Amino acid sequence: MKKMTSADCMRFLRQGARTGKLATVRADGRPHVVPVWYDVDGEEIVFMTWHKSVKAANMRRDPRICLCVDEETPPFSFVQVEGEVVIDEAPADVRYWAARIGGKYMGADQAEAYGARNGVPGEWVVRLRPSRFVGFLDMTG
Repeated sequence: MKKMTSADCMRFLRQGARTGKLATVRADGRPHVVPVWYDVDGEEIVFMTWHKSVKAANMRRDPRICLCVDEETPPFSFVQVEGEVVIDEAPADVRYWAARIGGKYMGADQAEAYGARNGVPGEWVVRLRPSRFVGFLDMTG
């Protein structure tokens, strides 16, 4: 098992199309964890959500979140990112990121259709600005 640096963690997040597990906190203090598709833009992690979702309400109230991304097959590696989010509702950004993230997970041939279907008013672009990383490579080693 090898501990990752912040740079290693960002490289790991850029590889492949792994599903992230996003943790937010409900108003009553209970955790809320959901899967999210994401992409990396510079030093920020970007994902989308509907403005009326539970995670949207949680992030609006408290912008501190945690995202965990793992490799689900041997040698089992993971990255956990803590930070605060910034919400972007600009229509052009929503459409762009819906297509970009859709293309990452569904293939370039599906990107525009996914963007048209999901890059709509009410959808948010969420930018996670990392403040802390924890990551380990090769958990079985």
